[in-house]
Amino acid sequence: MSDLINKAVEYNNDKNLASSALVPNPHDYITVKGAKEHNLKDVTVVIPKNNLVVFSGLSGSGKSSLVFDTIYAEGQRRYVESLSSYARQFLGLKEKPAVDSIDGLSPAISIDQKSTSQNPRSTVGTITEIYDYMRLLYAKAGHQHCHECGAEIIGESVTSMCQRVLKLKTESPAIFLAPVVVDQKGWHKQIILDAEKNGFSRLRIDGQIILIEEAKKIELNKQSKHTIEIVIDRFVINTDNKLRIIEALETALKNTNGRVNVMYFEDNEQKTLFLNKNKACPNGHTVLSDLEPRQFSFNSPHGACPHCTGLGTVTEVDPDLVVPNESLTINEGCIRPVSRMSISGGWLTKIFETLAKKYNFSLDTPWRDLTDKSKNVILYGDKNFEGVIVNLNRRYKESTSESSRKDIESYMNKRQCSHCGGSRLRPESLAVTVGIHNIAHVCNLPVNECYDYFKTLQEPDNDVLTNKQKEVSRMILKEIVSRLKFLVDVGLSYLTLMRSADTLSGGEAQRIRLATQIGSGLTGVLYILDEPSIGLHQKDNQKLLDTLKHLKNLGNTVLVVEHDEDTMREADFIFDIGPKAGKHGGQVVAFGTPEQIIANDNSPTGRFLAGKDVIEVPKKRRTFPEDKQKFVEIKGATENNLKNVDITVPLRKFVTVTGVSGSGKSTLINDILSNYLMNYFYDSRLPLGKHQEITGIENIDKPIIIDQSPIGRTPRSNPATYTNLFTPIRELFSTLPESVARGYSQGRFSFNVPGGRCETCEGDGVIKVEMNFLPDVYVTCEDCKGKRYNRETLEIKYNDKSIADILDMTIDDALGFFDNHTVVKRRLSTLQDVGLGYIHLGQPATTLSGGEAQRIKLATELSKVGTGNTLYILDEPTTGLHPLDVKLLLDVLHKLVDKGNSVLVIEHNLDVIKTSDWLIDLGPDGGSKGGMVVGFGTPEELAENKESYTGAFLKEVLLKHKK
Repeated sequence: MSDLINKAVEYNNDKNLASSALVPNPHDYITVKGAKEHNLKDVTVVIPKNNLVVFSGLSGSGKSSLVFDTIYAEGQRRYVESLSSYARQFLGLKEKPAVDSIDGLSPAISIDQKSTSQNPRSTVGTITEIYDYMRLLYAKAGHQHCHECGAEIIGESVTSMCQRVLKLKTESPAIFLAPVVVDQKGWHKQIILDAEKNGFSRLRIDGQIILIEEAKKIELNKQSKHTIEIVIDRFVINTDNKLRIIEALETALKNTNGRVNVMYFEDNEQKTLFLNKNKACPNGHTVLSDLEPRQFSFNSPHGACPHCTGLGTVTEVDPDLVVPNESLTINEGCIRPVSRMSISGGWLTKIFETLAKKYNFSLDTPWRDLTDKSKNVILYGDKNFEGVIVNLNRRYKESTSESSRKDIESYMNKRQCSHCGGSRLRPESLAVTVGIHNIAHVCNLPVNECYDYFKTLQEPDNDVLTNKQKEVSRMILKEIVSRLKFLVDVGLSYLTLMRSADTLSGGEAQRIRLATQIGSGLTGVLYILDEPSIGLHQKDNQKLLDTLKHLKNLGNTVLVVEHDEDTMREADFIFDIGPKAGKHGGQVVAFGTPEQIIANDNSPTGRFLAGKDVIEVPKKRRTFPEDKQKFVEIKGATENNLKNVDITVPLRKFVTVTGVSGSGKSTLINDILSNYLMNYFYDSRLPLGKHQEITGIENIDKPIIIDQSPIGRTPRSNPATYTNLFTPIRELFSTLPESVARGYSQGRFSFNVPGGRCETCEGDGVIKVEMNFLPDVYVTCEDCKGKRYNRETLEIKYNDKSIADILDMTIDDALGFFDNHTVVKRRLSTLQDVGLGYIHLGQPATTLSGGEAQRIKLATELSKVGTGNTLYILDEPTTGLHPLDVKLLLDVLHKLVDKGNSVLVIEHNLDVIKTSDWLIDLGPDGGSKGGMVVGFGTPEELAENKESYTGAFLKEVLLKHKK
């Protein structure tokens, strides 16, 4: 394989050689000639097949343009063209990327960060198909139990029925009954006549035994439910009558659908023994059919919980949103839905005063000090009062007013279904076990524990499965165990199979798909991945790398767009794209083995790998005297896997929350702290994670939460509109002499309102084409050619640039163009400061990565006039960043702290961790083995913590810097 790589280096160094028709061999190489997509500058590269190849470079340098928009796009286009014309009409025509030619292209599979299903019915188990095998296992090897009494349900033979009858403790005669009608409406005259025709003389109708002659004269109420049983025989139970028992049972079974009831007296108390040759509860609660896989599917009515329809959650009024501030009293408006309607002197006054008098509480007592009984009657009512929450739920169902429903929705939240406990399944399905566990219990175990459980079931000498079940389940268990092992191998052991797909991060979703692909066992495939290490702790990095190598060793080519140092060092071949971003990038700066890249001084990536360019460790950490250091504290956090966690966040410092994937970082900071601050400062109605209290918020002026959610979900959203940069630009265009002469106002230059926009695409620049079962496709508008505006608007120009030309500028170009406009320049500068100089002002939000969206949000906040004393909270801001970009970002964040603000970051990147003032490390592992504070302190202090995985890696980094 080394010869292949050496030749690839030779081809890439000599463009004439690479462009030759004679070499390279398409069986051994993928040859891309003349790639010009986006900012690529006529790039020609030769990629050795069956290797792990990393593409690195600054954000916006052209890595994704080469790998995804050129190589993968051409692979997809060729695949679609190979299909029939009938299939192509559903898939649509794929546009050929701007490239002269690509030779040696294999079937391509893209595993990117945007491929996660947002369907709430998708789970980790369904995506990986593990759940499908589990459904089959439970259908073939499961033990059915009655969901009401828990008794095991088995079909009985006549012999076993006879044995159960003989065990009855009764001295009086027992009556054998054949139930022919059970709780059914109707006259049932034909049933009575059929019984007489078959030679029977007595019936038991609704609990009363009568002669058939009398029964024929009775007029049953057809609107009422009736139970009719044929009296088969009546005799004393003993071993002498064993043959008579068997005869009575067989006769009863012939006349029913397999059921027999034996009525007897024990201690003068009438009892009934329920017998069934079908699968039925021995206590008569239920009769079930044979198990089928669909009974364990929460996407099928046969298995889904009828209350939540298989979602596991229901949307209902949340008491925490109804009473967001428990320190207020009822008179002060703590009950938010009624706080806008003054309760002073109105009809509400009388209602609450009556309740207060009846249940002995005061309207001037803070909500938190009221008894649970008082709170319950206010929210859920009593015989005379409907209750605030009951009232809201009723009005939501009955109201036809959209505004009223939206208002009530603001008090609603997704909550775990109380009927199925979030398991998504029917009680009958949950009553089926393999061993002692039902399918929901196993799916809620962390993947590593789930793996151990099924590994145990695979053991030949396990006592959980019978010999028959072992034989039936052997192949099923093999598939389940192998797929679970793949999830463990890519660092996802902390997830559960029941975890909803729409709650996964981009990195988690990508690694799940990677694990699924390994399970498929394909060879000769071109796999393309986009930063699979995102969100992964260094502890699990090697597992991911081993997985990528395994994929390569199967006989596949693996192309990875990545900035992770470990991944680059273990790659077979590296392409460094650059030298900078946007129009200053788009070239192959360096290529070769990791050793060759490290030795290349022209490579920005190589210089970082060689340690020539580094992010320095601060010589001094920020400290304050004890009497001046202020904090925000979270106490008693128990949401998800957090184990009663208390943390103290020092303010006016750069603080990083670290820990392995799944240790509880996001739960603690996003679900608890961020949501609490947003509700407190901005009157939001976000769901709060479980905790006792949060103190010290009076020490900050406001919070700024900067996550990776998109800045918009349509092409209409872009950096210019999100940062409010477009408003002063439109003002400028409206004051131009030609605009004044034509009477054009600011609105003329908006693509969101009629007037100046292209009405064909309504200012989108693209036309959305719905693709039925595939994602929507956006096609460039033919009328405006993607410019968004009509001809008259585009005639207005500022310094020879139309409004569309401005939107097409990069941040770097626009900064020079608007050098004399203070407001515009300030906002552009902040975008450049966070490393986004390469993006276009009008770049659609749908094309931005999560990291880019986060930095746009950060730039938007930075462009505002700061007040100091602000708490900035960021979730993995280094996502998608090259070390050079990380350096820029850290400079910006540290400047914020220098101005008196506080920065709190969730991060795995060691460059961020080593430059922090204070660290809070969670763990020690993920899932159920995490959720605890492992350590806290300065990076130097955490590096000495032997319990911390983060500390172990941090220690190595700090030692390097001392050398």
